[in-house]
Amino acid sequence: MSFNSFNLHPHINAGILAAGYSTPSPIQAQTIPAILGGTDVLGLAQTGTGKTAAFVLPMLQHLMKGPRGKLRALIISPTRELAEQTHTAIMQLGRQTGLRSLTVYGGVSAQAQIKGLRNGVDIVVACPGRLLDLKDQGAVNLSNIEILVLDEADHMFDMGFLPSIRRIINALPERRQTLLFSATMPEEIRSLATKVLHNPVTVEISIATPLDTINHVMYPVEQLRKPDMLLELLKESGEGQVLVFTRTKHRAKKLAMQLIQAGHRATSLQGNLSQSQRTVAMNAFRTGHVKVMVATDIAARGIDVSQVSHVINFDIPDTAEAYTHRTGRTGRMEHLGTALSLVTQEDLPMVRTIERLMGKNLERRKLEGFEVNLYLPAKPAVDERKTYQPRPKNNYNRSRFATANR
Repeated sequence: MSFNSFNLHPHINAGILAAGYSTPSPIQAQTIPAILGGTDVLGLAQTGTGKTAAFVLPMLQHLMKGPRGKLRALIISPTRELAEQTHTAIMQLGRQTGLRSLTVYGGVSAQAQIKGLRNGVDIVVACPGRLLDLKDQGAVNLSNIEILVLDEADHMFDMGFLPSIRRIINALPERRQTLLFSATMPEEIRSLATKVLHNPVTVEISIATPLDTINHVMYPVEQLRKPDMLLELLKESGEGQVLVFTRTKHRAKKLAMQLIQAGHRATSLQGNLSQSQRTVAMNAFRTGHVKVMVATDIAARGIDVSQVSHVINFDIPDTAEAYTHRTGRTGRMEHLGTALSLVTQEDLPMVRTIERLMGKNLERRKLEGFEVNLYLPAKPAVDERKTYQPRPKNNYNRSRFATANR
């Protein structure tokens, strides 16, 4: 199958060719025809599977018909970085269409955004807070929206945007096409989809399983020795770029400074940075001027760098779904990637949860000089005087760390 099978406008096909796309990804192949047909769509797929182009291409096709310079398509994003990433994709794929896109988000002056809206745009890619501010000021008109996209919807719930999303939806025309894309399907997403989508086509592409292009490895380590182990692992990471995840913004900043002091080209992306500092950090990482970026989950949403060869979990995430989302930032678009996790004794229950979600075990390795034995507490012996109770399914009490280097 090729993109030619979608019968897109020649100007859009030129953008596809310039972007180097050849074969549609599974999420693109299954959602684009439905979107072109005007149907509401719920698209579920992991990070790195091509969701952005899945809704941008048919959106451009729709907007090629009708008036220009009038806001007709709205994309809601959870973070500024993701909004800019989506805007860049629109400009790249629609470079010959003449359609105009504008990003709207906080942390920067609103005057340039208001000026852009007054000059006329076809697409707005917005974060909820600033969009509502401009709406309340009368600076943005949502009455002509024909297509609404809720992108990375699961993260919007994580960040508490549901009330804002409801306000935005209430300001839109009832007759519109709505597209909801998400990497995971928590109950909140299912509830929102029921309320905002009309007879949607649902496309689900292996959201609970890891990408086949990623090698998942874990290293047992003591908590205090994590920084030293990270430095050793970076020596073996090759020429690709490395994304390191920490649990807190303070640790991200501190760890990035430690890496810089050790001679690495590193930066951090965390909540204490201003928008200009975030932009500088992202551009440095995206262009390869720095090799290592240390980030928190929230700050990293929207990072789309195809050259990431390694994702390293300095801290194990709080949920298995977050692990899948983190590691999906490597192994993108059929490139091979490696996901490494530094695991302490306290992390073992979450490791088991991650493995159940993935349907397979993380490969166990030990690094010379950092040997440590981890184990799950043994289950209390069964009292034979009690009535026999069947063993529950998915009993993961036995440790596999005794067979390290498997």
